[in-house]
Amino acid sequence: MVNLRLLQINYLNLEGRFKFLPAELKWLQWKGCPLKSLPSDFSPCQLAVLDLPGSKIESLWHGRGNKVAEKLMLLNLNGCFNLTTIPDLSGNQALEKLNLERCSKLTKLHASIGNLRTLVHLNLRDCENLIELPHDVSGLTKLENLILSGCLQLKVLPSNMDSMVSLKELLLDGTAVKGLPESIFRFSKLEKLSLNCCKHLKGLPELIGKLHSLKEISLNDSALEKLPVSFGYLANLEKLSLLCCKSLTTIPDSIGNLSSLMEFHTYGSGIKELPVSIGSLSNLKELSTGHGQILSRLPDSIGGLNSLVVLKIDQTLITELPHEIGALKSLEKLEMRKCGFLRSLVESIGSMRALTTIVITEADITELPESIGKLENLTMLQLNGCKHLCKLPASIGQLNSLHRLLMEETAVTELPESFGMLSSLMVLNMGKKHQKREETEEINFMLPTSFSNLSLLYELHAGHNNFYSLPASLRDLSLLKKLLLPHCKKLKALPPLPSSLEEVDVANCTALESITDISNLENLKMLTLTSCEKVVDIPGLECLKSLVRLYASGCTACSSAIKQRLAKSYMRKIRNLSMPGSKIPDWFVQDVVTFSKRKNRVLKSVIIGVVVCLNQQIPDDIREELPAIVDILAQILILDFPTFTSALMLLGVPNTNEDQVHLCRYPIHHPLVSQLKDGYKIRVIRREPPMMKGVELKKWGIHLVYEGDDEYEGDEESLNESQQSLSEKMARFFSSF
Repeated sequence: MVNLRLLQINYLNLEGRFKFLPAELKWLQWKGCPLKSLPSDFSPCQLAVLDLPGSKIESLWHGRGNKVAEKLMLLNLNGCFNLTTIPDLSGNQALEKLNLERCSKLTKLHASIGNLRTLVHLNLRDCENLIELPHDVSGLTKLENLILSGCLQLKVLPSNMDSMVSLKELLLDGTAVKGLPESIFRFSKLEKLSLNCCKHLKGLPELIGKLHSLKEISLNDSALEKLPVSFGYLANLEKLSLLCCKSLTTIPDSIGNLSSLMEFHTYGSGIKELPVSIGSLSNLKELSTGHGQILSRLPDSIGGLNSLVVLKIDQTLITELPHEIGALKSLEKLEMRKCGFLRSLVESIGSMRALTTIVITEADITELPESIGKLENLTMLQLNGCKHLCKLPASIGQLNSLHRLLMEETAVTELPESFGMLSSLMVLNMGKKHQKREETEEINFMLPTSFSNLSLLYELHAGHNNFYSLPASLRDLSLLKKLLLPHCKKLKALPPLPSSLEEVDVANCTALESITDISNLENLKMLTLTSCEKVVDIPGLECLKSLVRLYASGCTACSSAIKQRLAKSYMRKIRNLSMPGSKIPDWFVQDVVTFSKRKNRVLKSVIIGVVVCLNQQIPDDIREELPAIVDILAQILILDFPTFTSALMLLGVPNTNEDQVHLCRYPIHHPLVSQLKDGYKIRVIRREPPMMKGVELKKWGIHLVYEGDDEYEGDEESLNESQQSLSEKMARFFSSF
């Protein structure tokens, strides 16, 4: 191996003598090296890279100083958790990069590190017990990157850091430093300064304004109380982040002089108002402020932010936006979440023609301005939780680019006739949430006749609305995939539906009596009918070739019809099935099942059947809010200890205390199947303590499906039960009771 230059022996435990390594070796990588120190006979004089991350090294050299590797350029000891000392590196006069990240037992560094005149990169990230740096660092004249983030015990920086004239990046996140050295102004090349989570840092040196190369400064979640006036002299600063600086209450007017600033974040800080001078930041692209209901207004000068693209103002006391906001011609995103004091939107919002996204949630607005129709590039409008918003303007139909309209939990009960002009609308969410009957006004919801013109609509969420009926033209929505109408208590009939549908949810539509033939829904995968107690039949159910989930618990009137329509072809694909019933097939094992491999027969799936009922402990108003029963668990056991647990997907909580039967089929890729090995057991239990009181597990059974059990395609009319395919047995079981 005379010519060997690169040697990688990662995660190997080697024995032998190192002196046989060629003297010309330049690169040694030994990740996870098990040695406590490198042996004395290791002396490759040409070594340039020593890469030992994640090693057991306690001290680098064994029993002597470093007499080797004078040409070493990179020393990587990242993650050497046992390393307690760094040797004298004064002989390594070519060293450029020293990585000691996560060397958590280091408490101090050898003084020689401060004299490494060739060192460019020094990484001490997460050396959480490091107390101090070398007192003399005057030799680090070429150092460009100094990373001290996560050095939790580091309180003081060396006083002579002014010698680091090449420094470009200084990261001090999470340290215990109380201040920066006054000589920081000598870091004329510094581009990035990060002081996030410095809980003892209350101020910055006044001369920080002389850092003319500084492009980014981050003080998130620090104890900062004020910014020096000289901040305004940072002519090249592009990003200023003051997130969650709760002790910071004011911003100096000089901030308006930051002519290069592109990002300014004060979100979560204690700032009560933004300075008027902020309007001079002509290159600012992102501004986030608010949170904590402290900020009460935006300055009128905000209209001067000609380049602003993103404006985020969450959880404020703002009651209205200044008219001048309409001058933000470049703004693409306006986000105002949880602004409960916002009463209205200004008409000038219609002048912000570049807007693509408006998010206004939990505001006190009652209407939108007519001018909103001018926002020709708007693709998303979110108004969730604006509980007093009772109508949409007719001009909304002019939003030709709108893809998503989210107005969940508003007071809107009528859509304007122009709504059908939203030719690009894909997602419409106008669902509401459960409210006590005395809190709601019984206002009927009508869809406009133009609704069927929404030719690109593929998701419609409209739960908890007072629909008496849906227009027959609904079937013209040829791309609609999701129709979600849960808890529409007045809906009496489902009209013909578009064949494109993949999911239909009419759970708890307690007035629903009839469902038009659904045999055309060849793509339907999921049908939820929980507690539709007046529905007597589901015509066309047997034709649903793609259906894998049918939730019909509490559907007492139509359970017999459903059972008769459950054909063999459907049972082969079923993943989840729920309906009224108190039986499970007697050929299910109603006990703990022990898995054993079968010769040449692969386990294809596991079917679990349970009979569950809910007792009187669950009030009706709570049932309304529960999406599923989550307290029935399937477990894999090894030596009677659970190694995997999965809650059965029992979607829908019926409005009855009668027994409901649920079948859950787990395919081969599910852990309940793929993790089974010889001798492992499966059982079903109720969670203890339960998340929902009143759930009773009355029966349960398990059936293991092997290769060949469910693959016969022919007619099985004349076959007895032992000869039938699994799907045929399942279909006959349900039709028998």
